[in-house]
Amino acid sequence: MATERISVLLTKYCLELHSSGKVAYSGCEMAVDGDYDYLIKLLALGDSGVGKTSFLYRYTDQHFNRRFTTTVGIDFREKRVNYMGTGADGTSQKNLKVHLQLWDTAGQERFRSLTTAFFRDAMGFLLMFDLSSQQSFLNVRNWMSQLQVNAYCDSPDIVLVGTKADLQDTRDVQVEQARDLAARYGIPYFETSAATGVAVDEAVRALLGLVMKRMEQSAEPSGAAPNGSATVSQEVTDTPVRGGCEC
Repeated sequence: MATERISVLLTKYCLELHSSGKVAYSGCEMAVDGDYDYLIKLLALGDSGVGKTSFLYRYTDQHFNRRFTTTVGIDFREKRVNYMGTGADGTSQKNLKVHLQLWDTAGQERFRSLTTAFFRDAMGFLLMFDLSSQQSFLNVRNWMSQLQVNAYCDSPDIVLVGTKADLQDTRDVQVEQARDLAARYGIPYFETSAATGVAVDEAVRALLGLVMKRMEQSAEPSGAAPNGSATVSQEVTDTPVRGGCEC
């Protein structure tokens, strides 16, 4: 437990350094060059073992690793993407550089107080459950309750994500169940597989679209957002970023 506590504290310290733009801790190998138009923080949450870490690694590295261990506290990945957005005049097109921080949270109860502390700083949420685990699906309601209490507003931007869609032989959650639950909350739903890459990019892109739309709607008429407000196109160009905090 002492080792876990040290790891959690170092991870939190790395995130604070990165958010402040400082590079004072050599164990944090993160992009802090500031060469982007928007910094977007997304957070993955759900029960332990649903595949949050595998999902994020598939998205950032286009790679699947079957030997991931349980996340301790908080970890995160990074990725740079380009979006075509509208300028402040609402008509001109501008290529916007978006730097993503994708936060990976531990699902275990003993880390709940730490992980929920990060909810308020996230701009959007990937709420995940395992399609082969009915219990993880039932617990989605508990995670939604946590978000309603701890997120930045009463109706944060959320995408519901069913993971391990490739495991059809052990599937325990029917697509109608998941779609009905997503419809009840008024959020998009995607069935994904980190192993094959199915719908992983699409789920993140959908969440980014919701976040960008909210930013656009909240911007002042004079254009409060840097370099104009942004609208998301379907064309995305990925720029590799060395992500994570190797503490």
